[in-house]
Amino acid sequence: MNLQLKNNMETAKIEDNQLQILTVTQTLTELMIEKDIIGINKIVDVDFTLTHITGYVQSKKDWFTEIESEQMKYYSYTEVKTSVSITADKATFVGQNLLDARIWGTRNTWRLQQTIQLEKRNGKWIILKSVATIF
Repeated sequence: MNLQLKNNMETAKIEDNQLQILTVTQTLTELMIEKDIIGINKIVDVDFTLTHITGYVQSKKDWFTEIESEQMKYYSYTEVKTSVSITADKATFVGQNLLDARIWGTRNTWRLQQTIQLEKRNGKWIILKSVATIF
């Protein structure tokens, strides 16, 4: 195989992984809005944690409970900027969104930056954890 063809194949593989990661992270946000706990559970790790802008680290179980009870209610989002970095079967997604949500009684359009760690398992990207900050 010539070097140019090999480089093209590697570039296509990277772009495919980036697209998969963008899709799974966008799907996460859409499932949050839909209050689809079953769907979210399919794309996040069993030990998934969400770190809020306050620094509070929340377990998946507690987060799901708050979504179901609407203590955390997500309405809509507008994507501002995204980036993806991949090393072997690990990836980091950084996304900036304007997220319309009511969190623990306060509704706002949050300028939310999510830094999401992912791992590829059996050909599928799984979300390990998400850390939220304000941008």
